[in-house]
Amino acid sequence: MDDQNKNLLLATGLSFVVILVWFLLFPPPPPEEQVAEAPETSDTRPLDAGDGVATAPSVAPDATGTPAGTTAAETATAIADAPRVQIDTPRLEGSISLLGGRIDALQLKDYQVSLDDPEKVTVLSPVGTPAPYYALYGWAPGQGLTLDDVPGANTEWTLESGDELTTESPITLVWDNGNGLTFRRIIEVDDHYMFTVSQEVENTGAGTVSLAPFGVLARHGEPQNLKNFWIVHEGVISMADGELTEIDYDDMPDFEVDPAEGAQAEVTRVTENGWIGFTDHYWMSTLIPEPGSAFKSVAKYDGRRDIYQTETVLPTQTLSDGQSTGVTTQLFSGAKEWETIRGYQEQGIDRFIDSIDWGWFFFLTKPIFWLLHNIHNLIGNMGWSIIGLTLLLKALLFPLAYKSYISMAKMKELQPEMEKLKEAAGDDRQKLQQGMMELYKKEKVNPAAGCLPILLQIPIFFSLYKVIFVTIELRQQPWFGPFRDLSAPDPTSIMNLFGLMPWAGPEAGTLMATILIGILPLCLGVSMWLQQKLNPAPADPTQQMIFAWMPWVFMFMLGSFASGLVIYWISNNMITFTQQYLIMRSQGYTPDVFGNIKSGFKKTPKSDETK
Repeated sequence: MDDQNKNLLLATGLSFVVILVWFLLFPPPPPEEQVAEAPETSDTRPLDAGDGVATAPSVAPDATGTPAGTTAAETATAIADAPRVQIDTPRLEGSISLLGGRIDALQLKDYQVSLDDPEKVTVLSPVGTPAPYYALYGWAPGQGLTLDDVPGANTEWTLESGDELTTESPITLVWDNGNGLTFRRIIEVDDHYMFTVSQEVENTGAGTVSLAPFGVLARHGEPQNLKNFWIVHEGVISMADGELTEIDYDDMPDFEVDPAEGAQAEVTRVTENGWIGFTDHYWMSTLIPEPGSAFKSVAKYDGRRDIYQTETVLPTQTLSDGQSTGVTTQLFSGAKEWETIRGYQEQGIDRFIDSIDWGWFFFLTKPIFWLLHNIHNLIGNMGWSIIGLTLLLKALLFPLAYKSYISMAKMKELQPEMEKLKEAAGDDRQKLQQGMMELYKKEKVNPAAGCLPILLQIPIFFSLYKVIFVTIELRQQPWFGPFRDLSAPDPTSIMNLFGLMPWAGPEAGTLMATILIGILPLCLGVSMWLQQKLNPAPADPTQQMIFAWMPWVFMFMLGSFASGLVIYWISNNMITFTQQYLIMRSQGYTPDVFGNIKSGFKKTPKSDETK
């Protein structure tokens, strides 16, 4: 492979990186949402005789709990005025409404909205707030029962025991339907983000009845801070017998109407293990039946009220006089912390760690995050941990890089011989290729080996970008000085003298922020430029121009990336520069870095320009 072909391969690899960067910065707009009208549905649903799993009452049309003849505003007022039970744990605060027994107010004590906004992150919100999002539980009526006989969204529960939900004190809600059935709901919470909900029913004289327990997560409208960025999934996420499914919000209005549900829905029959819920960038709420139990998993959309919904419906229970039954499920609602979610998976929740969006390169993102997480546990600073991760990755790839740089050094040594072959072959390309192959074989040189470091950087770079952007462990993590959040772009610029002044730079994502870049993108451009100076500029003027501009183009393009990723690339460039310089020198070829820098500033003589 001659220099021209080698440079072509190099340009192809870099072009692929440019394409990736372009799609990261300018993702295609989401398709225009077409909201289909859901048909009118009745209040009752037949049992599914095929598997004994009842269909939950259609909560989407009644997700606000609005009785007939009552406005949504009146319902919101009723919910706001209803008695509440406070939630207070080391990591959660909020309340449960006794109207419907809904878990509908939840905040995370450990997370604030932004570095400049100390308000706690809200995960669940009641009806009447700008973005209602809550969990409901109940029983679907079967044989011998109507909707009035089972607890629903407007049931007024009574607090039977406990006065506050804490990790040490569960609460019990009770409701008597007046027709021989007594319902209880026991709610517990651990020291992280997991609620345990036990639903019980006792038949004291209602005859033989059938009913099925269900859980619902209802979300009114899309999240207010929805990113619509393809690098991270936001929407429905579910696991059904080992198969992960992700559904974006803008895909749910395209659901076909399911006759059994009476609404636009996708229904999955889970035979053994699964869960379903909604995931945001950093937060998630998930309904989790007991491991090993069968249930019906439903993702549903009500276009008339713009309500997104997930459901778990468990098998039907049949009770004779004097009998009682119950079922226990879980609700995760909190931050997608790797250690916390992994702990729940170890307790039996099937593949719960996959609720974090590891992406297509999961075989790289998972071990890269594991390394970064453990390095951070040792160092305690995420910025230095990223640099430590870079050192470790370069050490792991050093044997391959060593061979590659030796090959590049030998290629430089062969330049005089290759020039002689070009002169001897003239315009005969076939003769030139044969001569070069014989020369490579004689000197035991692999001309493609020098391209491997560039090609390897593409999946590693993309995987680390995914890790930094998706995982909550990087959110609002500082490095030093002005770098207070490594998941955000560099906050410095010439406007604040690269962080020396106390005021903020231009707002991230704006044109000014792209033009007035920070110190990290500037260092990135310089590091790429220095790497180029290990070798003389290409003889071809077009290639010379492309290579001369490339570091500075990348400098501006990557200026809006997460600062943690830019730190990685700067570190990688400087380590690569040092490795390549030392290895090539050990092979008898000393790169003339300063000479190449000087030649880059020299103007072409006029006599050469006219030739």
